[in-house]
Amino acid sequence: MMKPLMIFSALALATPAAAQQSFAAPEGCEAKLTVQQKGCVMVNVWTCEADNPGDQWIALIGQGGVFSVQRVDSEFQWMETYSVMGDEVLQQPVADPSSLTELFEYDVDTWDFTIETQDGPERNVGFDMLIGESVVIDGETLLVTEFHGQTSDADGNVLDASGGRQFVSKEHRLFFFGQSWLEDDLDQVSDMSPLEFIYPGEPGFFADQPIYECNEIETSYQP
Repeated sequence: MMKPLMIFSALALATPAAAQQSFAAPEGCEAKLTVQQKGCVMVNVWTCEADNPGDQWIALIGQGGVFSVQRVDSEFQWMETYSVMGDEVLQQPVADPSSLTELFEYDVDTWDFTIETQDGPERNVGFDMLIGESVVIDGETLLVTEFHGQTSDADGNVLDASGGRQFVSKEHRLFFFGQSWLEDDLDQVSDMSPLEFIYPGEPGFFADQPIYECNEIETSYQP
């Protein structure tokens, strides 16, 4: 398991994105995929020899640079996150783990897990559901999902309740952002749907800056 300081040192988190020319995976890791998305957001995905088989690292990058680095396992459980908002780690054991295997087999996956944050434990309960539709974006076949989730603190106070539609790839065993909204503000829809999938050797692979919708007054994601 890589240490957070090693991750952020390798990714040059403090360096403005505009000053960088490219993005590099940490030592001992292999760059796999870049996805440019709406809302001035992009992701870079890599794997590392030291991790469990199927684990993947995902860097979320905005106009100001990297704002979150997350490790997920082969079932897309959020194992650990290092971000400008604070670090998080999955609490073990998990009551109802996230499972791509269940989602693909039964069209629905419920989850109930707790994340240890710097402000205390946060419980996440919800579901992902395939709606029977698929789309092709930049040559990638993605299944469309609906989701609903709720986050509460140790005292049971609801911190966040949201829903929306996302995309999931059987090939990559990854979710990708789509449209989402807060339950108490259904009119405010955030859209960070993928637009480009870029592989090693292709222009823009492991770039360091998003390129879509970055000149709007308000972007879809504000870290």
